[in-house]
Amino acid sequence: MTLADTPAPMATTGSIRIQTRTSLISAGTERMLVEFSQANLLQKARSHPDKVKQVLDKIKTDGLVPTLEAVFRKLDEPLPLGYCNAGVVLECGAGTAECGFKPGDRVLSNGPHAEVVSVPRNLCARIPDGVLDEEAAFTVLGAIALQGIRLAKPTLGERFMVTGLGLIGLITVQLLRANGCEVLGVDLNEDRLRMAEEFGATTVNAGTGADVVAATQGWSRGVGVDAVIITASAQTDDILHQAAAACRKRGRIVLVGVVGLNLRRDDFYKKELTFQVSCSYGPGRYDEKYEQAGQDYPLPYIRWTEQRNFEAVLGAMRSGALNVKPLISHRFEFGQALDAYKIIQTDPKAVGVILRYPETVVRESTVRLRPRPAGMASSIPAGPVPVVSVLGTGNFAKAVLLPALKRTSARLKYVAGRSNSGSIAHAGQKFGAELATTDYQVLLADPEVSAVFIVTSHNSHARLVCEALRAGKHVFVEKPLALNESDLSQILATFQPSRLDTQSAAPLLMVGFNRRFSPHSQRIRQALAGRCEPLCLSMTVNAGFIPSDNSLHDSLVGGGRIIGEGCHFIDLMVFLTGSRVTRVSAIMIGEGVAVRTDKMALSLEFADGSIGTINYFANGSKSYPKELLEVFSEGRVIRMENFLHTIGYGVRGLGSFRTWRQDKGHRAEIALFIDRVAHGGGPLIPMPELANVTRASFAAVESASTGQRVDVPP
Repeated sequence: MTLADTPAPMATTGSIRIQTRTSLISAGTERMLVEFSQANLLQKARSHPDKVKQVLDKIKTDGLVPTLEAVFRKLDEPLPLGYCNAGVVLECGAGTAECGFKPGDRVLSNGPHAEVVSVPRNLCARIPDGVLDEEAAFTVLGAIALQGIRLAKPTLGERFMVTGLGLIGLITVQLLRANGCEVLGVDLNEDRLRMAEEFGATTVNAGTGADVVAATQGWSRGVGVDAVIITASAQTDDILHQAAAACRKRGRIVLVGVVGLNLRRDDFYKKELTFQVSCSYGPGRYDEKYEQAGQDYPLPYIRWTEQRNFEAVLGAMRSGALNVKPLISHRFEFGQALDAYKIIQTDPKAVGVILRYPETVVRESTVRLRPRPAGMASSIPAGPVPVVSVLGTGNFAKAVLLPALKRTSARLKYVAGRSNSGSIAHAGQKFGAELATTDYQVLLADPEVSAVFIVTSHNSHARLVCEALRAGKHVFVEKPLALNESDLSQILATFQPSRLDTQSAAPLLMVGFNRRFSPHSQRIRQALAGRCEPLCLSMTVNAGFIPSDNSLHDSLVGGGRIIGEGCHFIDLMVFLTGSRVTRVSAIMIGEGVAVRTDKMALSLEFADGSIGTINYFANGSKSYPKELLEVFSEGRVIRMENFLHTIGYGVRGLGSFRTWRQDKGHRAEIALFIDRVAHGGGPLIPMPELANVTRASFAAVESASTGQRVDVPP
């Protein structure tokens, strides 16, 4: 754990920028995360056997070294703690006006423990007068409790058992009492049992050897409880078995906490019990369109969303139906946060631990990570040193781009992003950046920065490319270049030297079509040099399944998998043929299943007469190679598997070529780009080729949708 200095987040579209006044440590969840972070690798593996299986499967397909790199990279990623935040609105991003938030409002959100947070509008709620900031900080946990209660559907006079009297359990007791229910609370901690009694519950101390099931039978006059809400955290299955034994026939069990789930059939069969797992704050949770895009659910059809649950809890606090003041056991100033976490790990009396924040905080969007280098490091070769910046710190940037960039002579001045400022600062520190920022305009305005790497969400590529080009920067943008013809046309217009804000030579524009720079692709092209006939190419991409709610499938955000990923393989064929795509035919699975572009067959025609087939399938086995290329030419066949092994049949000078690990050309591509920035030279991929590949990907989607062959404009 560390208390880190990170750039303040910006108020992005659909989000609200908040200065925190107080936040609540969720003792159960956050203690579990802290203990996991302190565990050794063996302990981590034992606590997550499902993740171990994923690692073993990945080793089979990707090999040991890449898998270990991925595992340690994931374990190295910082996780911002906290999700119970109360503060004051500083700024409202675009698209939040209709929600009624304005600067100066006191708001509750699920923002992390930080002096300044930026939170999507549907995860915020206005704090009513009469509710203190410290009280409001309990709202998110209250919503978790409330959602479990809503699923249990209590009615006046019913008897409920609440197992686990932590913060959520104690709030559950109060809300059930407010619903007119009798409550039996079960826990091991005497202080929490006493508190539950003060809230009107009868209690059973399971730590003294008391028979909980027998106690419930006596308390319910031999009938059994109507419902059980489990708010405990334990690995054992006994809690669920105990809940089933305590229930009356046709009773209900709702799991809010985390317990073992090896259900015993007899427990449920004989009594016809119902069992349901509650999902956090309520409807909308984990739905990106609701949480990130701000698309609300209509109230007449879904009465209680996450946000409306927040509002209901705040209303209960204002009316006095929910009293959280007795739950506050400790208060710490934010600068003492690490001491607060020691308390929740060591003090059994710790319940609600509040962090209080200073009234005046630094809101700088840019922080310095290390001093500006006074001179060249001895390990860097003499010569021009390009100053570069990276916009975007997602998985690809941290796993591929930044490590490759670190191996070059470039000086990394900025890393920039718009969310998770802790991750931005961590990436900058790890890969030697001088500054971390959440305001990318800073790096575009910096005259020292000569090149910008854009690795943001696909729908932002075209806009950011145009902005960077107008600022006179060399641009490396990860694929795709654009998601539609309108955006591509804007880039082409901006790329004209007369439109650029620079007096020097026109900037370079490079798209991350890395596979053409792989040593395997280079060997294949060399072997085909001097050919007299067109090529026949076949590419099979075992792309792997991605859930339908992934943004890559969204045509407006990710572009779909052909535009977003399949363009790689179109470009590879353009490189190998040395010719542009002239026509595309494509078909995809579309009847009886969700229509998506991740199960598609593409047929490409090239200007030199070559033909290519790309089978992009997401419904294959993970144990099968991901990428297979076959090239047929003049009595010769070349087969490349997974950018690991290439073998030639009847090809002079190309027997069997193998690299010690998968090499898709990322390092070579980035090194060559940096060299061009430093020393000058023409583009690595001419602009007409970039445009042709991009338009061919558009044509593939159009052809698959219309059933017609589509010509690709020159």
